[in-house]
Amino acid sequence: MENTPVTERAAILRRAAQLMTDRRAELSAWMVLEVGKPVREADGEVSEAIDFCNYYAGEMERLEAGIAYDIAGETNRYIYQPRGIAVVIAPWNFPLAIAVGMTVAALVAGNCTLLKPAETSSVIAAKFTEILIEAGIPKGVFQYVPGIGGDVGAYLVKHKDTHLIAFTGSQAVGCRIYAEAAVLQPGQKHLKRVIAEMGGKNAIIIDESADLDQAVQGVVQSAFGYSGQKCSACSRAIVLDSIYATFLERLVEATQSLNVGAAELPSTKVGPVIDATAQAKMQEYIAIGKTEAQVALEMPSPSPGYFVAPVIFSEVSPQARIAQEEIFGPVLAVIRVQNFTEALEVANSTDFALTGGLYSRTPSHIEQATANFEVGNLYINRNITGAIVSRQPFGGFKLSGVGSKAGSPDYLLQFLEPRVITENIQRQGFAPIEGAE
Repeated sequence: MENTPVTERAAILRRAAQLMTDRRAELSAWMVLEVGKPVREADGEVSEAIDFCNYYAGEMERLEAGIAYDIAGETNRYIYQPRGIAVVIAPWNFPLAIAVGMTVAALVAGNCTLLKPAETSSVIAAKFTEILIEAGIPKGVFQYVPGIGGDVGAYLVKHKDTHLIAFTGSQAVGCRIYAEAAVLQPGQKHLKRVIAEMGGKNAIIIDESADLDQAVQGVVQSAFGYSGQKCSACSRAIVLDSIYATFLERLVEATQSLNVGAAELPSTKVGPVIDATAQAKMQEYIAIGKTEAQVALEMPSPSPGYFVAPVIFSEVSPQARIAQEEIFGPVLAVIRVQNFTEALEVANSTDFALTGGLYSRTPSHIEQATANFEVGNLYINRNITGAIVSRQPFGGFKLSGVGSKAGSPDYLLQFLEPRVITENIQRQGFAPIEGAE
């Protein structure tokens, strides 16, 4: 891919974007079928994948120009070159958008790229592979490598020829990749770069000045969209004492209106979870929650199928397991606080720093949250999921990940090596041209 001009790399991405547009309904249907994503959310994910292709195409064209730092008698060029071989390890919860974003970023930067999708979403990644081939990706620069993560993914991470690993998934796997990539393998002559997005325990603060209609709607969408299986999902609602009872009552009523059922039904708001293992884990946390807090709502789950209907716990301690550990399901902890300072302290009390939200009409609270809410993406008076490429570049810090935000002007820099070429142009004459008489 390094030998393919940037203009052609960008053109391939734009052709892929157009092919995804043409196959929009088909790609959405595969997500509904393979990972149980409700129709509307699947369609939105196709849009995100298209946006990644178009955005990174333009970004690489911008970076390809480099920067000139010339002075009299000397030229200085700051340029970029590919890192080498990139391994992309993609998740199942955004099986198209995240896989596409990481992969096309690596490719447009000129790196040979291997895509290892999650086992549960390998067909969707195969459809993306078809699109890349049709878009004209050169032979040999991209490989689709399905397989078991513990076997295939681990082998690729450790391989001496791997230069870069782009990963989205759990904290446990991300930390293991980070550690293994740091080990210099026999024959390896470079240090590996790791980009890892590893989840969150995201909170929305609702203060006494909040528009409760807006806040209830935003929390419900953020907590229960795609059954809470988003790294950006709200799993903690932190509510000031003066409005706690009112907010909780309205939150429960709004959540009860959600349709839980088959993903292919247009009316479905909460579909199935990804598999039996995930279902069992969520049920275990629900059982733990019943020992730690009060059940404000436990909706019935359809049967058969891997369904977990929304559950809301009230009077949750900030130190409770359901308030500290990532559940990755439709389980919401509602925490009572006495003032806004305490609300921020509770919001910042986990190991994660991915997304967060605030519903408030108090300027000082908005200013305080802007300065002190420890999240990569802070949303004020809106839901905290659904980041849009280039508008809300996405990514966090602390144990939520390492690397620049996806969909940002910084993202492609991680896939490139910068170089500086300096030439003294104050020559004393020139060498003769070879072959000249």
